Amino acid sequence: MSAAASTHREGSALAPFHYPAFRSIWIANLFSSVGSTIQSVAAAWLMTELTSSHLLVALVQASVTIPILLLGVFAGAIADNYDRRRVMLWAQIGMLVVSAVLAAMGYFGQIGPWSLLVMTLLVGMGTALNGPAWQASVRMQVGRTDLPQAISLNAISFNLARSVGPALGGILISIWSTSLAFAINAVSYIGMIAVLWMWRPEAPRPVRQPMMASIRVGLEFCWQSVPIRKVLLRGLVFGFGAAAIQALMPAVARDQIHGQELDFGLMLGAFGIGSIVNAFWVSKARRRFGSELVVTGATIAFVVAMLLLSIARDLPVAMAATFIAGSGWVAAMTSLNVAMQLRSPEAILGRCLSIYQAVTFGGMAIGAWAWGAAADWGGLPFAQRAAAVWLAVTLVLRFIAPMPTREEGRLDSVEEPAHAKARQPAS
Repeated sequence: MSAAASTHREGSALAPFHYPAFRSIWIANLFSSVGSTIQSVAAAWLMTELTSSHLLVALVQASVTIPILLLGVFAGAIADNYDRRRVMLWAQIGMLVVSAVLAAMGYFGQIGPWSLLVMTLLVGMGTALNGPAWQASVRMQVGRTDLPQAISLNAISFNLARSVGPALGGILISIWSTSLAFAINAVSYIGMIAVLWMWRPEAPRPVRQPMMASIRVGLEFCWQSVPIRKVLLRGLVFGFGAAAIQALMPAVARDQIHGQELDFGLMLGAFGIGSIVNAFWVSKARRRFGSELVVTGATIAFVVAMLLLSIARDLPVAMAATFIAGSGWVAAMTSLNVAMQLRSPEAILGRCLSIYQAVTFGGMAIGAWAWGAAADWGGLPFAQRAAAVWLAVTLVLRFIAPMPTREEGRLDSVEEPAHAKARQPAS
């Protein structure tokens, strides 16, 4: 730990910023996330111009999360078997290249509904590869005491981007074109690539295992850990229901409130602002009331948001709904992430986090498809109310599979599980 870091007050909300590595990566990630959000807005709105199908519009959101479901566990094994910094670096470079190609295709008018889905799917593959390595690297950036605060600050960074990016994206595509939005996203990766290139963390050399054996170790640990099983179940059911608001938002802006690009951007911006407002106090709420009460409150907030959005016929009501949803989103996702990180051994952290991401974001991908299909079948209000009913029903899980208590399954050491050690080849 650096001298600057050692003098800060551990456990405070902004303590992780005293670590130079965390500070640099946080700032670079903020700009990269703004670019990614601008591209997401542009891709979602472009799809509304290319097709009238609510399902295809919803699949733009799903195309980013489906790779996390399909490739997540492999990405986790890669994060544990290889240098996490290098994994992130190559993933960022890959996403830069794909975004640049997408910008060029848009400039020359070569994008159709399916080619757009393919390109967003490729970006999603980069996200799937980057995610476990990035999440696991937080431990290399801050002290263990400051880990929950670091996770919350990363959520704030993401949601700051979701506050600024959508409005910028709406302005860019209304004044210029979606191609410029795609190009800006490509440029936004450069800062993160530069920071990762210069970062030289002190970390033990990973012990490589055969890919399938490595994946099996992570799956076995997560299956045998009762607290982690409960976190995974809660992430799956919440992700499935919560996907409705983001997957259907472009269609709501176009068809329900009869808005334009900027209206869609403002709705997303309200979602991001709600996330930021809540992110500053969610750690304190979790320490005071426990994860279960926070996740339950977040689920109720989403139910209210979905019902409110289903009756929205103008922008202010729609923004109020997405603001409430953003508050619930950050409370639930941060609590689930912290619960997973504190119960996963360092040696298999990447695999544990990749399994969590595959389950939660896989639920979101399936949910985006399901709610998009429901909207095509019964209309947008029907799909939104159905998602609200789903989330309301999942509240029964607080009795069947409650979130782990503060000390339940928590690891104070970073030792590898014995069954994982036994399978490692002799050095």
